Amino acid sequence: MMKETISVNSQKMELLRKDYPILHQSVHGSPLVYLDNAATSQKPQLVIDEINRYYTEINANIHRGAHYLASMATAAYEESRTFISEFIGAKHSHEIIFCSGTTEGINLIAHSLGRAVLKPGDEIIISAMEHHSNIVPWQLACEYYGAKLKVIPMSEAGELDVDAFAKLLSEKTKIVSIVQVSNSLGTVNPVKEMTGMAREAGAYVIIDGAQSIPHMKVDVQDLDCDFFVFSGHKALGPTGIGVVYGKEKVLEMIPPYQSGGEMIESVSFEKTTFNKLPFKFEAGTPHIEGGIVLGSALKYLSSIGLDEISAYEQELHGYQEKLLLEIEGLEIIGTAKQKASLTSFLVAGIHPFDLGALLDQMGIAVRTGHHCTQPVMDFYGIPGTVRSSLAFYNSYDDIERFVTALKKAISMLK
Repeated sequence: MMKETISVNSQKMELLRKDYPILHQSVHGSPLVYLDNAATSQKPQLVIDEINRYYTEINANIHRGAHYLASMATAAYEESRTFISEFIGAKHSHEIIFCSGTTEGINLIAHSLGRAVLKPGDEIIISAMEHHSNIVPWQLACEYYGAKLKVIPMSEAGELDVDAFAKLLSEKTKIVSIVQVSNSLGTVNPVKEMTGMAREAGAYVIIDGAQSIPHMKVDVQDLDCDFFVFSGHKALGPTGIGVVYGKEKVLEMIPPYQSGGEMIESVSFEKTTFNKLPFKFEAGTPHIEGGIVLGSALKYLSSIGLDEISAYEQELHGYQEKLLLEIEGLEIIGTAKQKASLTSFLVAGIHPFDLGALLDQMGIAVRTGHHCTQPVMDFYGIPGTVRSSLAFYNSYDDIERFVTALKKAISMLK
């Protein structure tokens, strides 16, 4: 296999691999090739050092203590919130709510926005390619409030039918919740266009940005969504931390998701009043280290440049799909015109789990299964796929090792 001409951008990105200690190891006697970035990203040494620094230098509870460490921790936590607001283009830092990840974030919105706006007969619209975390909370909201769930259909290529979406919208539509980048197909959806259509119908719009935030620039003002949700661990940060962005006026209008300490202004046995934003939605002691280090991870991404990251990942993605399509019997599932650096595929006559198991024995980490998108797999009539998802710290060499190992695995299973 011969590489395409490698760009200067590619050379720069490949140098960044030195920042990732986990990538420089062997698995089952072969050099690790990590291609499961859609599940979780690897962490640069800077992030690992920041985790260690928090616990060795400033570990303390925040917002409450008057001592030095509490002040240091509070300042670092709130500075991170401010940077994250700037990173996604929010108007105010108090529009950034820390949560445990995209799943909790969508549950927060479904619970609080649902309580505020849904009544029997109302409608919620999601798409056919949603992760379970953007399906089940809305199903539960429909059960609670007597609303109805509508689904935007998609094509065989894995593209949403925007014309069908327009027909689903009506005065009954109260909430539209859609994924920006599909975690199982790689499709990049036209969320700005769809948000505009939904807002014209008077609906609130939620965008699941779990798969977009580490791969492309996000500007919530440009998107004009009411909520944008993402997870830290997919964007070089720790697990157990995520963000809900919400427009100030909407966050002020909806009730809190959880109750307890920190989210209150005053408590008596007769009445409780809630704290100002963002604390109204952050009950209890938060994941302090996670919030601080997520800011550091996003600063690292920003220092590289999201446009450069996106361009390089598209180079790698094009090279990967070109080589995969040369393999007899291999079918790519999801062939949208606009795709992120993610490829799902099947090989005729071979179960995806068997391929994944053999690839693992050769040091190749991919994901197999339904990727928490069972309705997508049902649409294609398949049990699951093999998924290779790339990040900017992957290389042409990674892809060539992967494809060589894949050919060997196929020959062993045929």
